[in-house]
Amino acid sequence: MIRRLLLFVAAAMLPTAPALSWGRYGHDTVAEIAWLESSPVVRARMTALLRRTALLETPDCPARTLGDASIWADCIRGLSPRFSYTNPWHYQNVSVCRPFELTAACKDGNCVSAQIDRNVRLLADRTVPERERVAALLFLIHFVGDLHQPLHAGDDDDRGGNDVRARYGIAGGPRTNLHGVWDTPLAERAITTPAADARGLLASAPADRAALAAGTTEDWSREAWQAAREIAYTPVRGGDPCARGNVAALSEADIEQAIPVIRLQVLRGGVRLARLLQEALG
Repeated sequence: MIRRLLLFVAAAMLPTAPALSWGRYGHDTVAEIAWLESSPVVRARMTALLRRTALLETPDCPARTLGDASIWADCIRGLSPRFSYTNPWHYQNVSVCRPFELTAACKDGNCVSAQIDRNVRLLADRTVPERERVAALLFLIHFVGDLHQPLHAGDDDDRGGNDVRARYGIAGGPRTNLHGVWDTPLAERAITTPAADARGLLASAPADRAALAAGTTEDWSREAWQAAREIAYTPVRGGDPCARGNVAALSEADIEQAIPVIRLQVLRGGVRLARLLQEALG
């Protein structure tokens, strides 16, 4: 944990760059939960597709392991302009200052929830060329993680908190932003809180996995948006999610309030990804 914190402090000293939802650790955990929850048939079919990732011709973004697959969709953003069209697929800017409404944020399918639905269809369709099904698997693994990061689902005209400077313990500073805090140090603290990691989160999960996995991408979008409004924005804005300020300072109380929400979102993401993989590959 100390090593991760030091890495985050070092990153805070660098010029800002597009944030990775949940960071690598969070995406790894969502993917591992899905793997643990998947049937042997689904695991075998995922493995077979991952062995064919050379078809994608992205050697700088390998994806033969589950961990690499979970962040491939972020990695290829660095191969711009080849994959620049995928940038809007990672989030949906649904205002936390108005009633939840997804249509405007998903114009022409350019949002994360619409792309989850699209890639499930592509992955399930055996008539689609293998290269496209491989890409669909990698996008699906990543985008389900993205949707369950609240600041990819809620926004206040600030790019999901990317434009809000933030302080988080000793890692605070002018180049740290609210989105980045949720992506990395806060997510990692939540996931490493006992019971930790994918197996720990599953061990503490409700017995009724089907209920946890239920719903549509719109239902899941509403949940994540509500978490953004109530847990990410409201506490650091004095109780008003739409109040503006120069810096968001996360107190220890704010952090403790966010931890169970993040743990639940990561767990939901993994269990729901397993359900979608079963629908497409089972």
